Amino acid sequence: MQVIKRENALVYEIDPKSKPVLTVKPGEKFKVETEDNFEQEVIKRGNGPFTEEELPRLKAVPFNANPLAGPIYIEGIEEGDLLAIHIWDIVPGEKGWTGTLAGAGILQDKAGWEDCFGNYGHIIKNLPGPSGTTSDGTALFEINNHKWTWKLNPHIGTILTAPQKGRGVVNSLTCQGPYGGNQDIRDVCKGNTVYLNSFNQGGLLFVGDVHASMGDSELTGIANETYAEVVLSVDIIKNKRIPGTARIETPDSIIQCDSCANSGTHAFAMDNCFVNMMKWLVEDYGFSKKEAYLHMTANPGTRVNVYQMSDPFFVCGVQFPKKFLT
Repeated sequence: MQVIKRENALVYEIDPKSKPVLTVKPGEKFKVETEDNFEQEVIKRGNGPFTEEELPRLKAVPFNANPLAGPIYIEGIEEGDLLAIHIWDIVPGEKGWTGTLAGAGILQDKAGWEDCFGNYGHIIKNLPGPSGTTSDGTALFEINNHKWTWKLNPHIGTILTAPQKGRGVVNSLTCQGPYGGNQDIRDVCKGNTVYLNSFNQGGLLFVGDVHASMGDSELTGIANETYAEVVLSVDIIKNKRIPGTARIETPDSIIQCDSCANSGTHAFAMDNCFVNMMKWLVEDYGFSKKEAYLHMTANPGTRVNVYQMSDPFFVCGVQFPKKFLT
């Protein structure tokens, strides 16, 4: 199996002119060793506050966070095709971190919440599960003499194809568009397939920013950030373009995603998820437009997911059960 090593997964600028670090064929499994969002600088420091002087990356412009592996060149894919990315496994590191960043999050200007201001990191231990790895493991969170555990939900926070040549270079932290991006979608996880548009020959896939666990919305902007090993394979759907920022297929459902950055506003992002889910049902599954519309309002299996809601980021998805597709 071909591997991108962690020391080669430190890309912060998504440039379609970059030389590929790996070339894969459709159906070929490959492994990516990802770094956490701050290259383990907080994990190595341990619990407690930190300053910009202690972490100079905080002063970088653009903000120097979210390293990625890539570009990965896929043989046979061209501009105008659709890339299907199959996620076979995600194995988080034994440690992750969560916390707060100065000026970020919904509490940054709320009186009475001053204890939540500033730069603060807290270590979470990621313990192995029944498989013997953290792929199905448990988080151990200890703070102020309290201890909690929960099941890990490992997922890829940032996954995208390079924007079209001539459209400029995008940053690994702020990228969100019709190519995917840093969307922190919990459903980009083991067993699922992610669909992304290709804007270049070879697709030029970038992957990174794994979270060992995360709650809906990632409210502080920092989940259980960790280094990881990810196993993927890809397939190509020729001459197909999807709306929004991504589509996802799980064993039991289909999901249409979009973001404020891509759509313009929070409301437009949500509206577009619904409209584009209905288009998906009509175009690929033979629903009438009225059938699709009424399912959105009456079927309790239609769900809305808010994956990211940490100002200025907002990512949402509309999920529909597969059992109603036939």
